[in-house]
Amino acid sequence: MRPLRRPALFRPRELPARQQDGLIALFIVLIGLAIYLTGMHRLLPGPDPFGLWVRLLELAALGGLAFLRRWVPGGLLLATGVLVTDLVLGPSLPVVVVYTDFLYAATVYGTRRTTRVLIGVTAAATLSVLVGAVAASVEWRMAVLASLGILPFLLVPVWWGANVRQHRDAAATERAHAAQLSKIAELDQRAAVAEERARMARDLHDVIAGHLSAIALQSEAALSMADDPKMSRAVLEAVRENSVSALEEMRAMIGLLRAASGTGGPDYETTAPARLAELSRLVESARATGMEVTVDSTVDTGAGLPAAVDLTAYRIAQEALTNAVKHAPGGRVLVQLRREGGLLTVEVGNELRTAAARTGGTGNGLASMAERARAVGGTLSAGPSGPGWLVRAELPLAEGRT
Repeated sequence: MRPLRRPALFRPRELPARQQDGLIALFIVLIGLAIYLTGMHRLLPGPDPFGLWVRLLELAALGGLAFLRRWVPGGLLLATGVLVTDLVLGPSLPVVVVYTDFLYAATVYGTRRTTRVLIGVTAAATLSVLVGAVAASVEWRMAVLASLGILPFLLVPVWWGANVRQHRDAAATERAHAAQLSKIAELDQRAAVAEERARMARDLHDVIAGHLSAIALQSEAALSMADDPKMSRAVLEAVRENSVSALEEMRAMIGLLRAASGTGGPDYETTAPARLAELSRLVESARATGMEVTVDSTVDTGAGLPAAVDLTAYRIAQEALTNAVKHAPGGRVLVQLRREGGLLTVEVGNELRTAAARTGGTGNGLASMAERARAVGGTLSAGPSGPGWLVRAELPLAEGRT
């Protein structure tokens, strides 16, 4: 289900930085002008010795500097100059209040070093103002109260800006972490796709190469038995069966791929994967090439085997028989299936013959069988055993691997 999206009309839109600073400058001028016109701008008792136009010039200067509030420390230093001028002429409320915004902006938009310096300078200035006021005043209680009234203009903007800076940095860190997780997920997805492609290549090799190898050898046998119509017919029937099986399994693989991509249809219905119950088809196909195949099994292939282990055992037996047909044509093969101690053991042994088969190999068969065995937690060994060649796979029958 797709998440609901907020209509564009109600979606918040952040203004560009220059427009934000412009609105702040307009707000500074309007509020400051209102305070000056009402005459409530004096922070010290008594009349203002300077005309209103001097105060308005200070206000206009701060309004212009508001466009530079993000320029740290230049904007803060210029605003400090205006503040010092105002303190010399007699402190006024609008200038002091506006200066707090420059402190806040410097803390938020400056470097980490600037923020640390501002915190230290603010703390030192706060202590200096408090000590100076107490030392210069006869009535220390009034001096302390007056200092406490002025100190928030220094402490609050820096403290607030430091908190905003901290949350902004935390949000940036979370965004970077989310980007890293997204990249990791993408890499995992690519690895999964690569692994799936390798598995498909292994299945394609096991299914098609096995059938085609059998077809090639059976066709050669049919050509050599041209004088025996009955035997030639039997071999050609085995060739046809292998061809049909190859086409059916290829069709099933294509249907699976189309279903996974969402483009599958009724013409591409998948079939059940091969099982050990169909081992007789492999045996008959090998016998059709002239091999003498014997099966010794104590395993009930009808039920009771985990699906993954059942398919793995079938594919290993298929590849081992294919290799025996290719590299030792006309020889004897013994296929043994045992189920003991939670393990399914598959052994395919064949005698070694001096005559080499005409069909070559790429060497992928043994690697494919080993990968299949490892995929279900099993092991596989292959090599000379006495006068012949033995392929032995031990596959665990754990419940968790079904």
